Amino acid sequence: MFQNKKIAFIGSGVMAEAMIAGLLRTASAPLTSLIAAEPRPERIEELRARYGVETTADNVVAASQADVVVLSVKPQTLGKVLNNLRGHIQPHALVLSIVAGAPIVKITKGLEHTAIVRSMPNTPAQIGEGITVWTAAPGVTAEQRDMAREILKALGEEVFVEEETYLDMATALSGTGPAYVFLFMEAMVDAGVHLGFHRSIAEKLVTQTVRGSVDFYIAKAGATHLATLRNQVTSPAGTTAAALYYLDKAGFRTAISRAIWAAYERSQTLGGDAKSQSPETTGSSS
Repeated sequence: MFQNKKIAFIGSGVMAEAMIAGLLRTASAPLTSLIAAEPRPERIEELRARYGVETTADNVVAASQADVVVLSVKPQTLGKVLNNLRGHIQPHALVLSIVAGAPIVKITKGLEHTAIVRSMPNTPAQIGEGITVWTAAPGVTAEQRDMAREILKALGEEVFVEEETYLDMATALSGTGPAYVFLFMEAMVDAGVHLGFHRSIAEKLVTQTVRGSVDFYIAKAGATHLATLRNQVTSPAGTTAAALYYLDKAGFRTAISRAIWAAYERSQTLGGDAKSQSPETTGSSS
């Protein structure tokens, strides 16, 4: 699909590298199709040495020759980048954004370009096991949608949604989600050490428990509700029942829910739209 086409990465951080690695690993795009723009000389050398990819320190040089322009910069620098690129995007080019919280209208106005795809990948994309939620502006053609899908599939699973409002939700749920999982695992490991396990043993027990639990759920093909699986592990008056009772008393579910809502609000703030407010958190700080 990307033979004789150019994909330019504007900002070549961790997620851009995951895309480059994924496209090369899956042979979705040849090396000659990729160009990475990055201001840090040491990062340019790193990418060139690791992948042999074409690099430049000039965003305009990369974008002006591209059929697909991937915006992979930090939200705080997006405005400056858009100003710099305005007028240098080819009319037929697709712009694919992975910038958290940046709405399509902001990118459209900033670039004066209508073919915009907005997406939200997550950290496991770095090993090809991510999940990306994405949507497309009306100006995106069917061929450009296929190109966006092919690029995002190099990161793992992808889910297309018609309404852009789902992107801020995805940012809070799946985009930020790995951090919740890592924190939960960290707490379990620390508890294991407190009980008396060596840390390496506690880490192994927790890691395999989490991996196995997810794989077990997937093996059920989602046909079994998570609550049913939880109940299968919970014997009356048993150890699991005691632990779950304490988690409920400590407000575990509420804490997770409010944390995700806080991430959702922050995502909207990054996009310049913090109008929505949770009924549960109205009048309180998050």
